[in-house]
Amino acid sequence: MKQLLLFFFVACTAFAKAQKIDSIYVNLYTDSLKKGTYNYINIDGKLANGRYLPLDTTDLVFTSSAGQFKGNSLWIDRDFKQEKVSIRVVMKNNPALHREFDIYIKQKPDDEHLKTAEEIMNEMRQSRKKNGRS
Repeated sequence: MKQLLLFFFVACTAFAKAQKIDSIYVNLYTDSLKKGTYNYINIDGKLANGRYLPLDTTDLVFTSSAGQFKGNSLWIDRDFKQEKVSIRVVMKNNPALHREFDIYIKQKPDDEHLKTAEEIMNEMRQSRKKNGRS
């Protein structure tokens, strides 16, 4: 009985590892890269069974026209002057699976003032008073 269970476990493990990635997709969380910070580049692999699997540097090689990669994250210097960065992602075990794409650099400064919790609460109180509620 133990040998049968062992055989079943080994067979299931071999089948699970046999799932190959058919294609890779870029799934960005943003429409632009920010300077002076790490920007995560999300890559998903589509398996033969239709499921998706997140991929990282154990599976992929990342290169770019500017900046430096640390894992899936691309660092762009604050003084970067170009309007976009070209990125290439290649599967390590199958270089025929690759993606090349451009991501634009955020142009507006990050000087937006975010309201404090106290400012939001005061606005809510003011709004209630205007609407005649206490």
